[in-house]
Amino acid sequence: KIFQAIVSCIGGDGTIYIIPKSFETALNKLMAEIQNTFKGLGLLIPYSWKKGEACVVRGSDTVWYRAKIVEVSGSTLQVQYIDRGYIESIPQCHLYPTTFYTGIPPFCIPCQLYKTLPIGNFWQQDAVDYLQELLKNEEVEIHVEELPDNPWDKLSISLYFGGMSLSSFMAYQKYCVAEDCQDIQKLGVFEGDLSPSYLLQPLPFPGETFPVTVTHLVSPKEVYICLDSSGNLAKCSATERAASHDSESLNKALKWCNKIVKTLPHLTNFKKELPCLAEYVDGLWYRAKLLSITQLVPVQILVQFVDYGTYLVAPTSRLRHIPCHLLKYPVQAVRVLLAGFKPASGDKNVERIPYSPEWSLKALWTMVDCVEGKRLSASILTVSPEVTISLYGDDKNLVHLKLIEMGLAELDE
Repeated sequence: KIFQAIVSCIGGDGTIYIIPKSFETALNKLMAEIQNTFKGLGLLIPYSWKKGEACVVRGSDTVWYRAKIVEVSGSTLQVQYIDRGYIESIPQCHLYPTTFYTGIPPFCIPCQLYKTLPIGNFWQQDAVDYLQELLKNEEVEIHVEELPDNPWDKLSISLYFGGMSLSSFMAYQKYCVAEDCQDIQKLGVFEGDLSPSYLLQPLPFPGETFPVTVTHLVSPKEVYICLDSSGNLAKCSATERAASHDSESLNKALKWCNKIVKTLPHLTNFKKELPCLAEYVDGLWYRAKLLSITQLVPVQILVQFVDYGTYLVAPTSRLRHIPCHLLKYPVQAVRVLLAGFKPASGDKNVERIPYSPEWSLKALWTMVDCVEGKRLSASILTVSPEVTISLYGDDKNLVHLKLIEMGLAELDE
């Protein structure tokens, strides 16, 4: 069985406590009921607590939770929150004994990684801390591998985050030995003669109108677009729906990569077009490819962010190997030429685009105003030798008409 779950906590012994997504509604309903039943403080009169006894606990967030007594020691009790998994020492005044809700099984499931042996036969504290930091409150994919003989014991699972196997990742980090480590090579260590490359985005058929966003402008005529399916998916074509699913999955995978990026090796191969992860000015890491070395001392590399079209000159410290499961998603940004206009021969603006001097900077900024943050649509005219499109604004008029009105461009039949 395969299902999505939230990791509620990591036990001190490395037990992974998960709450299946399918349980969320029932758990929220139970929590609301408990809050209505128990109000005020815990039991303030002396009470003889016993190990294993059911109770409700008022947490530090003042919310009541189901729990059971794990250990009794003086005025402080060790309790386990049975729907979350974590264990805490609590003063007796924050507890209340109850037989309410004991007929409802715990919503969180204790799990262990299948065929995975921690170094030293038990999970070391630094490994537990790392698991907690990586997984707590995150949504993951669970593959059930083996049921326990005793239903209260741990479920043996394979856990995947952002398309990566947790067992393989922890083995790669030298925290454990994973017997079934078939996807260790997916952890982004491209060595030797391997020449990975990105997949291209499939485009709608010529003549079909589809929603797009412009992610980068090189000149008023040369831009990068992404298929935009933020509107009504039911009205989208199969190509747009696939692009939407890819974009969502890619964003999740990149979120995880940003969590583990420090564990990925720095680039040592600087071959042109090589896929990599690069750190952008916002401090986040994105998919990129190498274009050229712009400076040797210190080394500076020109990279292009393939899902946006934007460029950046970066030192090698901001480039890392890319995990190969990130290569299965097509590049999100497509370079296109806009049809129907050309630079105005009478444009007297002195400031020109340095790399494209036929265009004035004023024409570029005007085009930026026409497309930035706008809901646009496009129709492909040709795909060879270059992808050429007609681009329409949210008023359904061609975006370049504004440039022609201002004398910054002219019609090109």
